Amino acid sequence: MDKLLQIIGTNSQFSNAELAAMLGEPEDYIEAKIREYENKGIIKGYQAVVNWDAIDDSRHVEALIELKVSPQRETGFEEMAERCMAFEEVESLYLMAGVFDFAVIVKGETMQDIAMFVAKKLSTVDGVLSTATHFILRRYKDRGMKLVSENSADERSLIL
Repeated sequence: MDKLLQIIGTNSQFSNAELAAMLGEPEDYIEAKIREYENKGIIKGYQAVVNWDAIDDSRHVEALIELKVSPQRETGFEEMAERCMAFEEVESLYLMAGVFDFAVIVKGETMQDIAMFVAKKLSTVDGVLSTATHFILRRYKDRGMKLVSENSADERSLIL
């Protein structure tokens, strides 16, 4: 794997001068390489990893939805992927091997919002055979970034 992409993928806030020093390359080479990656669509954007659990007033719920579909004769899974990506609630979409065909990461303000999205929009798409929704209760690590320190107490309640 390209070392420049590895570094940028871990922390995109390094300046071109810092990247050049890390990699032992001229700064203009690094700048041109990054521009090339952006133009080719290899670098799609730059995002911060946000620990939503650390924001007190955050109304943010995520769910992983497994989706079993019937692939289309001519387009396979591509048409279904396009339909799913069109929903604004869909944050990420992955084709998988296994019992389910897709993993869909969905965001909403409440669990009810996500449940209604699945019931009224996603599961009604022609070709969707079944869904399994898993609400994400706590993220410990995201895109390589640790979100919880060793001192963090688990504040979930035991309900009997």
